[in-house]
Amino acid sequence: MIRSLILIVAMAIAAMMSLPASAATLSGKVTGVSGASVVYVDAISGKTFSATEEHPVMAQRRLMFQPHILPVQQGSTVEFLNSDSVAHNVFWPSIGGNKKLAHNLGTWPQNEKRAFKFDTVGAVPLLCNVHPEMTGYIVVVPTPYFALTDDEGNYKIDNVPDGAYSVVAWHEGAKSQTKPVNVAGSGKADFTLTK
Repeated sequence: MIRSLILIVAMAIAAMMSLPASAATLSGKVTGVSGASVVYVDAISGKTFSATEEHPVMAQRRLMFQPHILPVQQGSTVEFLNSDSVAHNVFWPSIGGNKKLAHNLGTWPQNEKRAFKFDTVGAVPLLCNVHPEMTGYIVVVPTPYFALTDDEGNYKIDNVPDGAYSVVAWHEGAKSQTKPVNVAGSGKADFTLTK
């Protein structure tokens, strides 16, 4: 009888441990700026996250970087695709403002790709030395919990574990803002950014 009770309790504990952790939705709005912003949960103490196997693509199309802003998780490999009939170059003068992390991928023709793994968190301003009017951004974030806002500034991040976090809003040309947020089933964080 006692062995059966111990077995039942052990099975119940194992079943509870196999249940997924409670996940929530974090949402809100970024105002004070126009166009898209990136909102993300900042680093979580004691947790590391593996980058996905997916390789996001930053294309050069119609003499523009497309998408103009590409958020990626730290450790992701981004593929740069020249979709134009002219040669393009990709370089960045810094990552997160650190000029020691500047890099030049070189110049290549239409339909060719070059890849780069981004291991450092921060905004990466993209430029093309063949076409100086071309600009874009990769925003490397430390967790898989991030979103690109719509043009009105609304965002939604699904599957955020319940907990207390710092949430960051980034926008090109504006000062980033960080706010504490408690997530329990859902969470809300609104930002007003200034240039």
